[in-house]
Amino acid sequence: MFSSIASASTSTNEPPQVQIQVAETEKVFTKNDLIKRLKELFPKKFDHLSNNDFHMGSGYYYPTDKEVRYNLSFFKEVNGKHTSGGVGFVGEKLELENYYFQPTNEKEALFPAKVSKEAAKKIAEDFMKSFIANAEYQLETDSYNYYPQQILTEPIRYNFSFTSTKNDISISEQRMEVTVLGNGEVVNFYKTPVQKSATFDDVKQLKDEAELLKKFKDNLSIDKQYQIDFDYRTGERGVKLIYQPTTKVRGIHASTGKWLTSNDYTTEYPEKTKLEKISANPLPAKQNGVTLEEAKKIAEKFIKSKSDKIKLTIQSMDEVENYNGQSVIRVDYMYEYANGGHGTSLEINKNTGEIIQYYDITRDILQQNGEKPSENKLTQKDALTQALKYVKEMIPSYLHNYALPVEEAFYDDMQGSYNFSFPRVVNGIVVIGDQINVSIAGDGSLKNLHVGYQEIKDWPALDKVISEKDALAKLKEALNIKLTYLKPSNDKEKNHYDLVYVPVFNENSFSFLDATTGEWNNLNNFKSPETIKHAWAEEELNYLISAKVLEVKDPKKFNGDAAISKGEALKVLLNSLTYFYDGMYYNNNENLKQTFDNIDPKHPLYQAVERAVSMGVIQPSGKNFDVDAPIKREELAAWYIRVLGLEQAAKHSNIYKIDFADASKVQKEYIGYVALANSMGLFKVEKNQFNPAQEVTYAELAVSTILLAHEIAEKGNGIRY
Repeated sequence: MFSSIASASTSTNEPPQVQIQVAETEKVFTKNDLIKRLKELFPKKFDHLSNNDFHMGSGYYYPTDKEVRYNLSFFKEVNGKHTSGGVGFVGEKLELENYYFQPTNEKEALFPAKVSKEAAKKIAEDFMKSFIANAEYQLETDSYNYYPQQILTEPIRYNFSFTSTKNDISISEQRMEVTVLGNGEVVNFYKTPVQKSATFDDVKQLKDEAELLKKFKDNLSIDKQYQIDFDYRTGERGVKLIYQPTTKVRGIHASTGKWLTSNDYTTEYPEKTKLEKISANPLPAKQNGVTLEEAKKIAEKFIKSKSDKIKLTIQSMDEVENYNGQSVIRVDYMYEYANGGHGTSLEINKNTGEIIQYYDITRDILQQNGEKPSENKLTQKDALTQALKYVKEMIPSYLHNYALPVEEAFYDDMQGSYNFSFPRVVNGIVVIGDQINVSIAGDGSLKNLHVGYQEIKDWPALDKVISEKDALAKLKEALNIKLTYLKPSNDKEKNHYDLVYVPVFNENSFSFLDATTGEWNNLNNFKSPETIKHAWAEEELNYLISAKVLEVKDPKKFNGDAAISKGEALKVLLNSLTYFYDGMYYNNNENLKQTFDNIDPKHPLYQAVERAVSMGVIQPSGKNFDVDAPIKREELAAWYIRVLGLEQAAKHSNIYKIDFADASKVQKEYIGYVALANSMGLFKVEKNQFNPAQEVTYAELAVSTILLAHEIAEKGNGIRY
């Protein structure tokens, strides 16, 4: 007997020996087998867990799966702290495919780290040697690194990427990731699922690399493009004008010399696609503004249930400003059926009545309710015709800003859908980062619609750039080619990897040429900040700067002993303990709360102040909040104790006795806060003087904030705002 999907789970109330239904020729594993394998790989690490703490699942997870995948997971409270983890195995040998672990002792991995990045790399490499036996791989140095804000209550993590190799040549899309905590513990491993039956081109049949590089340079063509830079922390957008190679060519076959495009090989170098607007002229909007009630009717008509077994319920509607700065009405809705329900949302442009964000979830729901979706498969041409029909019907007012696709559609095997990208065009050139995405299902229905239109006033002038001739010369000079094993997009069944030379500029896959300055830049444009000097808080200050907690515009002029304002201190505190961004997306933006008269929604610290008020860190006692005034030590003590959730205890000042020589200088309202903060060692005290009215310096704030983060981690009560 054979089952294409097989799964099982075991909880504490279920028998520990659960088997799954698989092909008769395959070995059947129980939960105990998986636990035994886990403990073989990680001796003594999970001895504190009983078999009943684990949950098991298994099945064929991918359409091309020929081996059963198994997973084992757990979640448990140990001595008042939570620990969790999981592991994934594949095949009859139960080979490790993924692993994650959240230990109870994460405090040991907080700043300052016990191991350096170099030491962590050695730990990651040793892990790979132990768990990926007899495999060929290499540490990846040219990977896209994303450097988000690092909050101080979370452990330091070092992430390393490895790529599988064959004949010492990297295999595209076969990657492995290892994460090492600051205390040297490996807590995450992921290996891209692969089919073991893959075949590879012969390395002995290669053309001369220099010849192919020359061919690349001789045929290289470039485009001017706008590139939108979005600052996730502030919500601000900027635009660069850049030169990029035309992106139709992915590489060149190493033995035939044919060009590899998105879909197949060709002997001729692909010509540039001429930009053609979807609509040459502006078209009228669907409506001239809509109310909530009108938007509800639009939504109900569009998302009405396609089955008697499924009921549509509109759950809520909000007028908001979306991530792209557009005024929209967001409609949250749910499809309910006998065994449950599934919810999602769509967005309607408030000014035009057009649906601009939509994802169809009915296909999956119908499958769950025993109704088979259509297995029709459109051609790409027919799917594009359908996509154009939908955008013309649904979003006419946007179409004069966008062009027909310049790239081939991506075909999603699992969903059976074509995904098209209609690029925005400004001043006759493509805008990277602003497009209309449309997905068309096999039956021609709309699977997904996303309008990425962004309001941008200032676009760099096209006449203030280096010439295309000079830009082409710079790109040719920086061009090199890298040999890699790559699976063409049209290889659905063969599972064969071709040897392809792919273009690389400046030895970095993410490089681009700034058209205005003529200088090279890259998407992974992270530069280590300049370090600052300080007598006793240098390490702490530099860590806060590198973690994007503290912003220093000019490190050379920075004075760590200068007093910090309440506004700056508030930002540091929020950035230290929460994933707070000035540009965060908030609901009901038209009815924003304003606590203080002098801090309105346009104030640069508005969101920080309102966030602090909602957290209870700031307690309004007047009409204004002076963000420019320096913060005193006793005031900061109150902020810290409120963050720790000890506000009620601190209020009873009469039960506390503080033994500082200057205890009488502590204002009565702050006595409890100062006493508690001192008992935790959050403040540096010299000569038994607390100095409650002393202005807090950058250095003092850096050191005390890190101590506060350790206190939060120790208590296990991370900030959940």
